[in-house]
Amino acid sequence: MAKHSSVAMALFRKRWLTVVALLVMVSVTTAIAFIVRASLESSCDCRLYTTNQKRYNSSPESAKPIGVAVTQNPLSFMKSRLVLLVSHELSLSGGPLLLMELAFLLRGVGAEVCWITNQRPSETNNIVYSLEHKMLHRGVQVVSAKGQEAIDTALKADLVVLNTAVAGKWLDAVLKEHVPQVLPKVLWWIHEMRGHYFSLDYVKHLPYVAGAMIDSHVTAEYWKNRTQERLRIKMPKTHVVHLGNSNELMEIAEDSVAKRILREHVRESLGVRNEDILFSLINSVTRGKGQDLFLRSFYESLQIIQERKLQLPSIHAVVVGSDMTSHSKFETELRNFVISKKIQNYVHFVNKTLTVAPYLAAVDVLVQNSQARGECFGRITIEAMAFQLPVLGTAAGGTQEIVTNGTTGLLHPVGKEGIMPLAKNIVRLATHVERRLTMGKKGYEKVKETFLERHMEERIAGVLKDVLQKAMEHQRT
Repeated sequence: MAKHSSVAMALFRKRWLTVVALLVMVSVTTAIAFIVRASLESSCDCRLYTTNQKRYNSSPESAKPIGVAVTQNPLSFMKSRLVLLVSHELSLSGGPLLLMELAFLLRGVGAEVCWITNQRPSETNNIVYSLEHKMLHRGVQVVSAKGQEAIDTALKADLVVLNTAVAGKWLDAVLKEHVPQVLPKVLWWIHEMRGHYFSLDYVKHLPYVAGAMIDSHVTAEYWKNRTQERLRIKMPKTHVVHLGNSNELMEIAEDSVAKRILREHVRESLGVRNEDILFSLINSVTRGKGQDLFLRSFYESLQIIQERKLQLPSIHAVVVGSDMTSHSKFETELRNFVISKKIQNYVHFVNKTLTVAPYLAAVDVLVQNSQARGECFGRITIEAMAFQLPVLGTAAGGTQEIVTNGTTGLLHPVGKEGIMPLAKNIVRLATHVERRLTMGKKGYEKVKETFLERHMEERIAGVLKDVLQKAMEHQRT
């Protein structure tokens, strides 16, 4: 009995320390140094070795509790294998952070992991230093992109993962005459959806690698068609792997006390009331992410509410991902639009941060408004669904594979044609509390069925087995 009490107290202390830590994160998200540190702890470092030790059968047989089933990590076959990960850059953007997740995941099962950054800045900045330090701390070896060590590591590796199309330039620049020896064990992980990446300078070796991994079916189809039509080359065997939410994010999303405290704290910092309805777009502020069209839709929704004389709490737009230090012309346009329409009291700009959990806890609806071909996948969408938020998304890209229109959210067209449909959808969810809550609950159920960490592990494990099998077959012949 005493033992059970001590365990309960330990869990209680851990829970409240987590809440306090989250509150601290919210209060200092404007500091870049903390953004780096927090992002690594909450978004990038999703696979701590100790966590995997607890979750999976990585301890000796004698350490197993009698009568308790132990789940086998689907990636356990990677133990002791040498894996080289090649990233085009090391930054807080999605591609490098996803590759770092894979690095920690593999380290968690005892793989030997080496990391190369192809476009590393000549002067190490705080972000690069912090990310490399985190990898070294987790046992990931950081290797220079050029030189004999990079060549030797690539030749010895059981698996080489190229991350993003741009990383393809590293092959010829560094490996040179050794490229044919390495290609049969390369897995190319592609996230891009933009046309300028379809260049032979980047992807001329793509047909000869062991496999490609892409985050959504629509992106995979797009790459298949474009490479054939534009470049006259054929895609290798392509695996579609939907991402999953980290266990750490799910812990917060399922902790009602933590969510309530975060909600209160963030709303207080924004100057909004608990009953106000918040629609948030959480993404880097660029034209492709559609913040301009979102704000136009938000303004139109305010006009509809006024014209119909609807009795509602105040509605607010929260744009997370701001960066005025870069003096972006686009962000200046956004702020000028808000001022010209006199909606400053209802639009809130928040500095960019990867610590998204506090804002997901604070808002009521996520807006995913990526334009053109949309998001390759859009991880923020499944993170919002974990927090039981309905999603208003563009009917493009990977969003269509995540959001069930009319059930977990509402979809609208891309471009100017989507301004009024999105405005009407904002009003629909603002005026129907039950619809918001039902859609949010359905989204959460879909996450539990499809978009958890273990689901992503299983999907990636299948890909790695296939690539390793091909590499071994090539070696035998």
